[in-house]
Amino acid sequence: MSDSAVAQVLSDQVLSNRLLLPAKMTPTTLSGSRVKLVPLDVARDSQALFSVSNGSSLDLPGTKVSDYDSDALIWRFMGAGPFANINAFEMYLEALVSNANGLAMCVYDIGSGRPVGVATFMNNFPEHLKVELGNIWYSPVVQGKGANLEATYLMLEHAFSLGYRRVEWKCDASNERSRRAALRMGFRFEGVQEFHFIVKERNRDTAWFRMLDHEWHSQKGILESIIY
Repeated sequence: MSDSAVAQVLSDQVLSNRLLLPAKMTPTTLSGSRVKLVPLDVARDSQALFSVSNGSSLDLPGTKVSDYDSDALIWRFMGAGPFANINAFEMYLEALVSNANGLAMCVYDIGSGRPVGVATFMNNFPEHLKVELGNIWYSPVVQGKGANLEATYLMLEHAFSLGYRRVEWKCDASNERSRRAALRMGFRFEGVQEFHFIVKERNRDTAWFRMLDHEWHSQKGILESIIY
C-alpha cells in the first residue's frame, strides 16, 4: 500500500457514518430466494435449530439426511458444541443474542420454512466502520446447497449499504472448508494469526480474510451470477 493511501483523509460522509451506526446493529430481516435471515429469537428458534444440528436424521422437502456426526459436520471448529441437551444449546444461543456488539441471525430455508442455521454480525466497531461475519453454522440438510452463499451475500450487501468499509471473516486455520468458502465468496486472505485462541483445550491459529467496500462493487455482481 502506498504512503498516500495510508495517509488518506476520509470524506465527511464516511466519517459521519461512525456516528450513525450503533454498537449493536439494528435488527432487520434479510430475504433472498433460498434463505431468509431474521434476528435470532431463542424461544422461537432453539428447538428447531437443535433438531437440525444434534446428529439426528433429518427430512426436509427434497432432502433426507441419516444420523450423522454433528461434531464433524458442524461443531468441530466452532467455539462451542456439540451440545448434550437443549438446555446447553439454549445457553449458547442466549450468549449470541446478548452479545453487546453482535446481531445473531437465524437462517430460514425458504422452501421448507424451517430454521437451518445461524450467522452473526459480530465484533462490530462502528468507530472504525468494520464488522465481522462469524459464528456461522448450517445443518447438513442445506450444506453445499447455496444457503451459506446467499446468506453471506445478503449480509455483505446489508453491511456495505449501511456504510461499513471493511467486513471480516475469520476461521480456524485448519478449517479448510471455511477457508475455501471465504475465497469463493470474494474475501481476500490476509494471513494467519498464530496461537490466537485456546478453544476446547486446543490451540487455534486463526486465518483472517476481509472484503473492502470498493471491492464489493465488482464482487456483488459475481456472487449474483453464481446465486441467481
